[in-house]
Amino acid sequence: MKILLLGKNGQVGWELQRSLAPLGEVLALDRHSTRACGDLSRPHELMQTALNYRPDVIVNAAAHTAVDQAEGEPELARLLNATAPAALAEAAQQLGALLVHYSTDYVFNGEGQVPWQESDVTAPLNVYGQTKREGELAIVNSGCQHLIFRTSWVYASKGANFAKTMLRLARERERLTVIDDQFGAPTGADLIADVTAQAIRHVCALPVQSVHSGIFHLVAAGQTSWHGYASHVIEIAKRLRPESEWRVQEVAPVPSSAFVTAAQRPHNSRLATARLEATFGLRLPAWQDGVERMLAEILSPS
Repeated sequence: MKILLLGKNGQVGWELQRSLAPLGEVLALDRHSTRACGDLSRPHELMQTALNYRPDVIVNAAAHTAVDQAEGEPELARLLNATAPAALAEAAQQLGALLVHYSTDYVFNGEGQVPWQESDVTAPLNVYGQTKREGELAIVNSGCQHLIFRTSWVYASKGANFAKTMLRLARERERLTVIDDQFGAPTGADLIADVTAQAIRHVCALPVQSVHSGIFHLVAAGQTSWHGYASHVIEIAKRLRPESEWRVQEVAPVPSSAFVTAAQRPHNSRLATARLEATFGLRLPAWQDGVERMLAEILSPS
C-alpha cells in the first residue's frame, strides 16, 4: 500500500507517521517539503503531487487551524481548508484512492447539551468552522472514496497545548480562571492516528462495493468543560510531581464572556461516536486516560 500523508509535522500528522508506517510505503510531506509539494496554499501543485505519486490512500492532516486568525484572513482559511481538500478529492477520484480528511466540531452551532450526530444540521459560528464545512462538502460532492473524521479539543505531547499552558500557569499563579460553559472531550493526537490506521486497514480489506465512505465523529469517551479539564490536569500533575513548586491554590470557573476572542466558540462540542465504533469495531477510551498518559510523559524526570 502507498500512502501520501500531508501535514506531517502537525500534532496529528506527527503521530500518523508512526501509526501508518506498518501499513506500507508512506510519503510524508509538509508545506516546507522539497521532495514534492505538500503545501495546501498551492492546490494545483498539491494535486499533481498526488497524481504523480499514485497513492492508494491520501491522508490530509494539514489545515488552517488558527481559529481567531482565520477571522481576519478568510480567503487564506478557505484556500487551505476547502480549496486544497477539493483538489485532493479530485486527485483521489481520478486515482481510485481513498481520501482521509479531518474536520471539526466547529461545523455545528454549539447549542444544546446532547452530543452531535454526524447527520445533524451544520451551522458554523466562525470562519474556521465555515471553511472546514466547505471542505467536507467538496470531498463528499467529488464522489471519491473518503473518510472524514470530525474531532475536537485535540492535544499532543509534542508542541504547545492547553494542558501544558495550565501546568505553566499553575507554577506562576495562585489563582487561575478557566471557562466552565464549553463542553467537549480532550482527544489525543495519538488516539486519532491509531483509529485512522485501524479504519484504513478495515476499509482496504473490504470489497470495493462495500467501502464505507462518509463522515465519522472521533473523540475520546466522556465529556468535561475546560475548567474540568484544567482541574484534572493540575490534580494529576501534583500527584505525579509533588516536589514541584506549584503555586496554584484555586482554579476558578468563569463564563466564556470573561474572555474576548475574535471568533465565537461553540458551547457544546460533544460528539457522538457510536457510528465510528460500530463501523470499525472500536471502543474509544475515556478522555482522562489519554490526558494522564500525556502528563506522565511530559512530567517524567529527564
